[in-house]
Amino acid sequence: MRRRRYWLWTAALCGYAFLYVPLLIVIVYSFNDSRLNAEWVGFTLDWYRRLLADDGMLVAAGNSLLIALVASAVSTVLGTMAGVAMYRYRTRLLPILVLTPIAIPEILMGVSLLIFFVMLNFTLGLASVALAHIAFCIGFVAIVVRARLSGMDESLVEAARDCGATPWQAFRHVTLPLIMPGVIAGALMAFTLSIDDFVITFFTAGAGTVTLPLQIYSMIKIAVTPEVNAVSALLMLLTLLLIVIASKLSPSLYQSDQETPA
Repeated sequence: MRRRRYWLWTAALCGYAFLYVPLLIVIVYSFNDSRLNAEWVGFTLDWYRRLLADDGMLVAAGNSLLIALVASAVSTVLGTMAGVAMYRYRTRLLPILVLTPIAIPEILMGVSLLIFFVMLNFTLGLASVALAHIAFCIGFVAIVVRARLSGMDESLVEAARDCGATPWQAFRHVTLPLIMPGVIAGALMAFTLSIDDFVITFFTAGAGTVTLPLQIYSMIKIAVTPEVNAVSALLMLLTLLLIVIASKLSPSLYQSDQETPA
């Protein structure tokens, strides 16, 4: 029994090391006082200073932030509506329509959206990227909201209706506050997926439109400099921060479930 536990712990540690050691190396070498990542020379913050003074990188970061905010806001509203519809109306077609964009490969999604925009003669740019991100983020938000609704006590909604509340009033004052942690978690997930996306953005951005992942890709085609490591470390920090916030909301989901029957 102890031997089996030893091998399980060894396999788990090796798996986590394979996932997180490369990320740790990127963070450490973002402070390397050398343009080459072959060896450690010394500690410096110059790469972060150069990064903050790089106009091209700042423009790309601003574009990514704007697209992520728009995509997360719109996809949260539409995804919440889709999740409620999937829960209320248990049809076979609706889940297929909502979840297909997140099930198909990203490269297929990107090519399909590119052909769609070309057929509509829609100019590729920030608007096309935002629309593309909204398309694949809706499904993720809908899944989170649908899961939250499945654990909600429907008797509370029925009690509100018995007291004379209209369907909209019951949703606004009862259902929405109960599923709000799930809605916020879905919004954070949509924001993270949007700001990190490369494949779909690559097909729908068009000439002259640069986001942070596209800027990083153009930089690593020449060489992986510490400046690339620095922007990757900052992007990683932002992603981890959003994950921590989403995880902080998870206990409130279970807590509200336990407090509802009382």
